[in-house]
Parts: sequence; structure tokens; C-alpha cells
Amino acid sequence: MADENISDLIEKYLKEILENNETVKIRRSEIAGLFDVVPSQINYVINTRFTIQNGYIVESKRGGGGYIRIEKVHLLDDIDILNTLIDAIGNRLTKRDSETIVTTLYNNDLIDRREASIILAAVDKNAIDLSDNELTDILRANIMVSILNRLKYDR
Repeated sequence: MADENISDLIEKYLKEILENNETVKIRRSEIAGLFDVVPSQINYVINTRFTIQNGYIVESKRGGGGYIRIEKVHLLDDIDILNTLIDAIGNRLTKRDSETIVTTLYNNDLIDRREASIILAAVDKNAIDLSDNELTDILRANIMVSILNRLKYDR
């Protein structure tokens, strides 16, 4: 535990809650108080660790009655989630984000280990290096969107 930073601890705490519940509704200030951090630290953890690419949908409402709702989604159960994932990719996709998406697909049993390896090879910089990082990220996004669309319609 000495190697874990506060963000890791907050993430672990929220994921433990999500193990027993499909959805968790929290107040930023309460969690910040629990870990003795500023509320922006909670925002950081939510924005970086609980993304659609990681298999979560987050809804946030600010103000006096504000809350954050985190829902663990099961990609197999909902094509809308694949559509949301496609929308989240946008026009560019980094290698790191593509790896996160593949991990999420694998963890949700949408693809097996071999398919994950093939997808990662297809979006690897060595395979699609255009000597221009922006063009490489655009091509990577196009490949990943094509794969996700195939997963949606080919069952």
C-alpha cells in the first residue's frame, strides 16, 4: 500500500463500492473529506479513471444538491455503450487510449486475448506510422471505430 498514491486509493475505494452496486452516487465533498483531499482531486480521479473507455458512464450535477453518479456498464448488454465509446474516440486516438479501449473490451468479454492482441497490433505505431503523429492518431481512430462498429453488428 505504500506504493499507492491518493488517486489510486480513491479509485480503489470507488471500485470496491461498484463491486456490490451497478451504480454509485457520491458527493464530491464527502469523498474529499474522507480522503482529506480537495474536491478537485476527486474530479481528477473520476475524469481519468472512470471513463467510457474504461467501462464507466459518469453523470455529474454541480451545485448544492450536486452529485456524481458512476455506473459500471456491461458492453455486451448495450449497443448504446459501444456507440458512446465510438463517440468518445472522436477523430483522433492515442496509443494509450486505444490500449485502454482494448482492455475494456477484453474485460467485458467482447473480445478474447488473441483478438485483443490482433487489434493492438493493428493500431500499433509500428504498423500505422505515417511519420506524423496527428495522422497516425487519426488513422488509429478510424481503425478502432471500424472494429467497434463490427462488434456492434456482427454477433
